[in-house]
Amino acid sequence: MALLELSHVETYYEDSHILFDLSLTVEAGEVVCLLGRNGAGKTTTVRSIVGLTPPRSGRITLRGRDVAGLAPFRIARLGIGFVPEDRRVFPNLTVHENLEVARQTWGSGATGGWTEERVFELFPILRERRRQAGGTLSGGEQQMLTIARTLMGNPQVLLLDEPSEGLAPLVVETLRQQLGRLKASGLTLVLAEQNVRFVSELGDRVYILEKGMVRYQGSMAEFIADAEVRQAYLAV
Repeated sequence: MALLELSHVETYYEDSHILFDLSLTVEAGEVVCLLGRNGAGKTTTVRSIVGLTPPRSGRITLRGRDVAGLAPFRIARLGIGFVPEDRRVFPNLTVHENLEVARQTWGSGATGGWTEERVFELFPILRERRRQAGGTLSGGEQQMLTIARTLMGNPQVLLLDEPSEGLAPLVVETLRQQLGRLKASGLTLVLAEQNVRFVSELGDRVYILEKGMVRYQGSMAEFIADAEVRQAYLAV
């Protein structure tokens, strides 16, 4: 059984049809990359999974349980963590307070064991900024804080929407290494990205979206080796 599965998902923004019969699977412990140009449907796919834009039809299951239509906070409690593109740190709270408000306070906490100390090991700069207001951090530091805050909920699968967007190349490389450490720890990741270089060393499998439909799927190695596919759908 797949950890996360979307089956024939149809999603709308009011009367605008965005996702068309979209199906994909994510196995436990792998990194799945959703690639595509702007407007391809990557963000809508992620928002459909976490309940911010619920699908009108189709199924979204986590370990076989249908979560489509549940409130976002219930989906989060079931084990799906979401790192949005716009980060949404609490600007007037310190780094410590941002992490504390997200700390899991339900269930046994046995799904991951993330603590403030553990996220500081992953993101050492946050330890240095522990007493600093979230709104005063750099863009890269805010991205790290948003990921760290999401990890404090002990997710089974972590969804990241355009994590490298707007970051300096050196920061992007640091973030890639940190996500690599999360992968090595066994955490399941879904990356919605345009930056092929960023995901090429992280991903296990690729889905390419165009106009709200899956146009290609395959292993990362197959995707990297297929210049025709990259040019056709991503112009790279």
